[in-house]
Amino acid sequence: MLRTQDFSYDLPEALIAQAPAHERQSSRLLHLVRRDNRLADRAFCDLPELLRPGDLLVLNDTRVVPARFFARRSSGGRIEGLFLHVEPEGAWRVMLRGAHRCREGQKLTLDAMYEVMLVRRLEDGHWLVRPEPPAAPAEVLARVGQVPLPHYIRRPAGHVEPAVEQTDRQRYQTVYARVDGAVAAPTAGLHFTPELLAELSRRGVHQAFVTLHVGPGTFQPVKADTLAEHRMHSEWYELPAATVEQITQTRRADGRVVAVGTTAVRVLESSARRGPLAAHCGWTDLFLYPPADFAVVDALITNFHLPSSTLLMLVAAFCSPGLTDGREQILAAYRHAVEQGYRFYSYGDAMLIE
Repeated sequence: MLRTQDFSYDLPEALIAQAPAHERQSSRLLHLVRRDNRLADRAFCDLPELLRPGDLLVLNDTRVVPARFFARRSSGGRIEGLFLHVEPEGAWRVMLRGAHRCREGQKLTLDAMYEVMLVRRLEDGHWLVRPEPPAAPAEVLARVGQVPLPHYIRRPAGHVEPAVEQTDRQRYQTVYARVDGAVAAPTAGLHFTPELLAELSRRGVHQAFVTLHVGPGTFQPVKADTLAEHRMHSEWYELPAATVEQITQTRRADGRVVAVGTTAVRVLESSARRGPLAAHCGWTDLFLYPPADFAVVDALITNFHLPSSTLLMLVAAFCSPGLTDGREQILAAYRHAVEQGYRFYSYGDAMLIE
């Protein structure tokens, strides 16, 4: 029985990337061929040489919203918030830090124009709130929101230098993002540029899109002792009919489906578990860990993930076909990455696993 601690590894703090690479495609790329456990140190711009004509890149086109905000109580106390999504009845679901003294019906001031009224505290600790005056989240967050960077990327709370904030707004977003809804970036896609995507297309590597709105649960630690006890967070996704057709055509031509990021994996494998692959949208709480079968994905582009995280467990599962010990294989690759000074996590370097 696999335990959470089985997926731990040592990482020097200096290797946690605090800023993006100077240019997106200048990131490094660790190439792992799982069949014979072969590792090669490459650059992300080498990707056109590593993929094959007829391969299909599946990219997550979710767009990160400036979901982090700060509010004031009437007493002057400051509260940090994170917008999650709009509920069916129109209220916003948010996470609030420092709101232990808040009560339903109270109002928090966002800026000179907007307040939010606390409607109800939910059992999971989230709050339902309503903006006053009524407004769409995009309108309010454009004024008061900040990029919701993960906790390991350190920025001063409540005040970020304008140049740094502008860099984060541009670089903590894929160049093909188009559907608002994520509070964290699908980071494997951060390395792509329009020029690199064009070069891949020129070489016969096709592109298809899915949507999965990455939620805050992606950063939550696994608190259960064993993997079987962990309950995965849910995230909304959509698999379009056009992408299903592209996957079908790729299979007929003996091409490979190359998922860009664990989010794309979750969309494809969640849909496959419903039956024959078909267009679908809904919520997924799929938790992939060794041993697991992959019905759609043949190769994976991914960043380096936190120790004992569900993302690392998914990648280990992908390295576990046949008799391969995927957990040990991926941990050995991570040890190599540490020794070679790769940059880790959201703004860090990438892997290609095939």
